[in-house]
Amino acid sequence: MSNQLDKIKELVKLRSEARLGGGETSIDKQHNKGKYTARERLAMLLDKGSFEELDMFVKHRCTNFGQEKKHILGDGVVTGSGTIDGRLVYVYAQDFTVFGGSLSETMAQKICKVMDLAMSMGTPCIGINDSGGARIQEGICALAGYGEIFERNILASGVIPQISGIFGPCAGGAVYSPALTDFTLMTEGTSNMFLTGPKVVKTVLGEDISAEELGGASVHSSKSGVTHFTAATEEEAIATIRKLISFIPQNNLEEAPRIACTDPIDRTDDLLNDIIPDNPNKPYDMYKVINSIVDNGNFFEIQKNFAKNIIIGFAHMNGQSVGVVANQPKYLAGVLDSNASRKAARFVRFCDAFNIPLFTLVDVPGFLPGSGQEHNAVILHGAKLLYAYGEATVPKVTVTLRKSYGGSHIVMSCKQLRGDVNYAWPSAEIAVMGGAGAVSILNGKEAKAQEDPKAFLAAKEKEYTELFANPYVAAQYGYIDDVIEPRNTRFRVIRALSQLRTKKQRNPDKKHGNIPL
Repeated sequence: MSNQLDKIKELVKLRSEARLGGGETSIDKQHNKGKYTARERLAMLLDKGSFEELDMFVKHRCTNFGQEKKHILGDGVVTGSGTIDGRLVYVYAQDFTVFGGSLSETMAQKICKVMDLAMSMGTPCIGINDSGGARIQEGICALAGYGEIFERNILASGVIPQISGIFGPCAGGAVYSPALTDFTLMTEGTSNMFLTGPKVVKTVLGEDISAEELGGASVHSSKSGVTHFTAATEEEAIATIRKLISFIPQNNLEEAPRIACTDPIDRTDDLLNDIIPDNPNKPYDMYKVINSIVDNGNFFEIQKNFAKNIIIGFAHMNGQSVGVVANQPKYLAGVLDSNASRKAARFVRFCDAFNIPLFTLVDVPGFLPGSGQEHNAVILHGAKLLYAYGEATVPKVTVTLRKSYGGSHIVMSCKQLRGDVNYAWPSAEIAVMGGAGAVSILNGKEAKAQEDPKAFLAAKEKEYTELFANPYVAAQYGYIDDVIEPRNTRFRVIRALSQLRTKKQRNPDKKHGNIPL
């Protein structure tokens, strides 16, 4: 009996040792940087008492550079499963207190195990990154470990939701796993992502730049679009991940959880009847429209600091999770450009992969002109959004509020891209282009022969505007299903979504399409 008790004591001792990671001194250093440990982060992320750890006793197998003398249980990553609001998720969190969180062969195997389990169980996989990169002592074995992780990211894409939290450094090849996942979050001031760090940049290019300026949260949230969320604190970051999970399903065969709706579906809002300015060149705030329509005005925005001319995010409509895409007239007049197109396209594809209906609000005067955009391949980026909407088979409800011109009309979930229900407000203008541009092409030569060319063109513009600055021509051809009173938009959209709940649509059988990347 005493022998059994000794074994149990040994187990308890080893568990305590593993939970300390790199030890008290290393933990103190982590805390002094304003950062939590891997275990503390998972404790905040998961429901209390739900964490089931795997591979606590794993050790690395490296014998190079004296590594055989340095063994720490768990080998720099904490892995396992738990629940978020009662729903199963698989998780891993890199432990910076152990070898700087550097990736070894065995660490990669631990991560791959939970990714494989997440795929088998059909649950989201959440990774928290805080690592100095590949463990140099292990050479090719560390690189192979990254490759194994990336391949699983690729195979899991569109099957289970994948979320990456960057809570510290993430450099070199390590950045590709978050880039392959569905959503990435960075903490402000303590996280960074870059393929080559400041020292390499200095050596190769002679450029002096800090890690924050090169790949900090502010850079990737506003300039590159690499990250979808930023957070001032780790507590805020964890809360954001938990909230994100509430809008998405467990996998591609399920629907997102429905919640009780306390907001009347027939609630009207007179604000919407007056929000469109009389002057067609005057902006208004699309956030006011979104908040007026969705349940309780709760809109969960994604990539809010990147490509502000388009808005994307999640909301509930009568308790059902929906993906919202909306042009923002208040920023660059709501035009589409390269960044806005790829931002929206990726979100549309996520929603389609995971059975989340799309609700699109349109007020778009066109694509941003100029050599900068053309040389930046705006054609290909715009085609991504076109492809994403045209490929999507989830319910698609579109409301045109004001302008919807030319190619930008087509890419914003029009009827020809298999939009299911397409509504328009009475203020909608659906045409190839605005009146001034149209008459300069249609009547330019004729105007030169007139005594007063300006007055002639003004009259022609008025004629063109009266013909097309309304939704009824499009409605006449069935391209708009109905013209609705703005104040009733919430009710009409919810009813449309309700009708579309049993929608079944399949794309042609193929290995995969060739999206214009």
